Amino acid sequence: MRAMSRASRHNPTYLQPVVRTDIGDEDDPDTPKSKSQRKREVNALQDLGTALEALPKDKLAKVPLPEKLLDALREAKRTTAHEGKRRQMQYIGKLMRTLTDEEVEAIRRVLATFVGASKAETARLHAMERWRDRLIASDDAITEFIAAHPDSDVQALRTLVRNARKEAQLAKPPKSSRELFQMVKQALSANDRDEDDADQPEAEDDEA
Repeated sequence: MRAMSRASRHNPTYLQPVVRTDIGDEDDPDTPKSKSQRKREVNALQDLGTALEALPKDKLAKVPLPEKLLDALREAKRTTAHEGKRRQMQYIGKLMRTLTDEEVEAIRRVLATFVGASKAETARLHAMERWRDRLIASDDAITEFIAAHPDSDVQALRTLVRNARKEAQLAKPPKSSRELFQMVKQALSANDRDEDDADQPEAEDDEA
């Protein structure tokens, strides 16, 4: 199996259908596929198989897969020897080529939801890191954070910020910085829960 490039990891090509490029707009779409077109489709299925094998077990279980392919993927996960892994991934590639277009599209749809969730979680972590860095850099950020998260322990927040600044100045291990990140995470997570609760419709009183 081919390893995915860094660009593929950030913008997965295995989620995109392979469009035929070997026929003209006015040509018969049933024209036999060229060798290069078949190779593109095989490579796309190989990348899709690689993405499936890399999934955690709980996510893999959510993908609509034929039993034979699912068993092969599970076996690949258990295989650690390089040559054994290579042969198993070749076998998975062979099974991928037996899937119908509908089966492939169904797999891509589920994988797309995983990628979307992963991007959302990454963005959320980056937001927390930005808050942590701003708090360490500026007292104005502390005031802003307290206003946005009034339930925060203000004294603990200021203590962590003060200690994190000392750690940075003295090049010490960032113990307080890590604790500050956790405090930011708790505050933002509490906000998310409050927003989710606010979005829920209020239960109507039962009629007498």
